[in-house]
Formats: sequence, C-alpha cells, structure tokens
Amino acid sequence: MNDLDLFSDPYGDPYEEGPPQEPPTRRDQRRARKRQKRRRRSGRAAFLFALAFIVAVFGTAGVFGVAILDNRLHPPDYSGSGTGSVTVQVKDGASGALIATTLQEHRVVKSTRAFVKVYNAEARASSIQPGFYQMRLEMSSKAAMALLLDPKSRAGNQISVPEGKRAIEVFQLLSKKTGIPVRDFQAVAKNTAGLGLPSYAGGNLEGFLYPGRYDLDPNGSARKIVQQMVDAFNKEASSSDLEGKAKEAGLSPLKLLTLASLAQAEGGKPSDLPKISRVIYNRVKTGMALQFDTTVLYALNKRTLDVRNRDLQVDSPYNTYKHKGLPPGPICNPGPDAIEAALAPAPGDWLYFVATDPTHKVTKFASTDAQRQKLEQEFREWQKTHPNG
Repeated sequence: MNDLDLFSDPYGDPYEEGPPQEPPTRRDQRRARKRQKRRRRSGRAAFLFALAFIVAVFGTAGVFGVAILDNRLHPPDYSGSGTGSVTVQVKDGASGALIATTLQEHRVVKSTRAFVKVYNAEARASSIQPGFYQMRLEMSSKAAMALLLDPKSRAGNQISVPEGKRAIEVFQLLSKKTGIPVRDFQAVAKNTAGLGLPSYAGGNLEGFLYPGRYDLDPNGSARKIVQQMVDAFNKEASSSDLEGKAKEAGLSPLKLLTLASLAQAEGGKPSDLPKISRVIYNRVKTGMALQFDTTVLYALNKRTLDVRNRDLQVDSPYNTYKHKGLPPGPICNPGPDAIEAALAPAPGDWLYFVATDPTHKVTKFASTDAQRQKLEQEFREWQKTHPNG
C-alpha cells in the first residue's frame, strides 16, 4: 500500500485512536457507491446550471448592448412633417441642445438626441435666429430643422422700441404690432404688482420699459409683454450695476433714470447727451429752474415744438418752469447712452442749450444768457421755414 492509498482509504485512518471497527458489508459498499454517483450528478447539474446562467446573463447583456448602441446611433425620431401647430420660442444665444430640449418639451421632436444629431450636421444651424416659430407636432428632426431655417415660419412679432418713447407711446407701438388694445397695456400700468419692478420705481412703469429689440409671443397677453420689457430693464440694470454707479455719482437710482430721461428727451444726437447732462447738473447746482419744454409736454401728454406760454402754466410737478430741481420721475424710457451720459456728464460750464435745427438734429450750447438769445433766434428762423414743426 502506498502513501496515497492511506489518505484515500474509505474505511478510516488505521492510526486513529479508538476501538477497531468492523469492515463494511457489501450492502454498505453499495450504498456508498450510490451516494458518490448522486454527488457526481448533483455537481454536474450545478455546473451546467451555472454555465447556462452565465450564458443567459452575457447573452442578454449583449442584446441590451446592441440596443443601447443602436439607440445612440439611431435615436428615436418621428417621421414626416408633423401635424397641427404649436408656437416655440428660441431664446437669444440658445445652443443646439437647448433648442432640442425646448422642441421636445413642446412635442415637436421625439428626442433631444435626434435633433442634436441633425443640428450638428447642419452647416446653417448657427444662423437660426432668436424668436417665436410656428412649428408642428411630432415632426422629424430634419423637418423641424428646415422650419427653423425658414424665415417664413417665424412669427411676425419682432419689434424695436426706440429710446425716448413715453410709456403710452410704447403701448401704442405694441398695440399696433400685436392687435392688443392700448387699454389692456394701460390696465397693466395701473396694477404693476408682480412685474418685478425695482422698489425705487414706486410702482411706475415710466423709465422701466427698456428700449430695444423684442420678439413678442404671438399668444402673449399685454401683461406678459410688459413683463418682458421690465425683465430686460432688470437684466441691464444688474449687468451694468446701475444702483452701484448711481451711488458713486451721488444719485439715487430713480434720480439717475430721471436725469437720463431728460437728456434722452432733449437730445438730438447721442453725442449731445453728455453735454445736456452737464447743463442739468449745472442748473440744479446753481439753483436755476430747468425750464425744459419736454417736461411740460409730458405733463400735457403732447408732442410739439410749438410750446406756448399757456402751456407753461400747467399745474404739475413735472412743470420744471414752476418747480426747481428734477421732476419726480422719468419722462420717457432712456437707453444706455443716456444713462451713461447721466453718470458721466461732459465737462463744461454750459447753462443753456437750444435745438437750432431740429430737422438735422442740431443742438447748440451756451454759457450766458446773451449766447442763449442768439441761439433762440436761430431756432425762430428755422420755425419760419418749418411752420408745421
């Protein structure tokens, strides 16, 4: 018997302590062989089951992997040009991913990945303009891209609001463009709660309808449009640190805007604004009344170059012939150039300015009353040749 036989002996260890055991009978040997066969069959079954499980897992993973790969290479997309109609806004500076998200949220395209894939492959994609577009529901991404590149699909509600317009004039422009009655905008002006006006506005819209280009929602209400313009003011005021700069200039934010609105209303050219701003500073500093016709006309809600003596008698805090200093608030909606001029007036000792040739927007400045009278004579000569103003 060799050493291996000792360790594999089924009858036990011959060196084990204890009484000697009887050798197994034939029946015991048969039972032992059956138990060994059953163990071999159980082990083989467990191995086969484990193998089958591994194949199933990796086989399924392979199927899922192929599905995921196919989804990335061919993301879900609608087919055709779609149906119905939906208005979608592309915001200024929107990326392809942001446009895709907007389109998916409005059920225009089926997946953002499908549209981004088309966007990235389209050389003209960067030329998509901000604004509102008339799209269709459940369009293919290619069809959606084609509409975004088609100027005809843009809603025709783009508008440019010039600097220096009064609130009522802005409402008239918006009404003409949208068909919304002016009275609806006036109703918003009477109830400005919730529009996000800064506290120093005192609930008044004048001066806070920021001039510029707007894409108006064709389905938007008067309140929503006014909100859009107030938001534009707040954004500009924040980015330019209007309140901080006003403080540095020794002005409240409201006085800054009021001064800027006066310069805007009186100025013919952007280059005149810093000089007009200096005249305002000089007059307030010396205690002179501003005596601006524009403030009187604001009180009268008129636009004319022919201001008569009776007009100057209007009883209003905006009448700067009767009341010294700045009026209680802006008289129009100033642009960035006028605001900058109010913050940084040109150096000079001027106390007067006269629009000697309104046709060509010529304004001249004077430091003495004698100089002012000569400039006013130039203006009267212009009036003679332009009786209708």
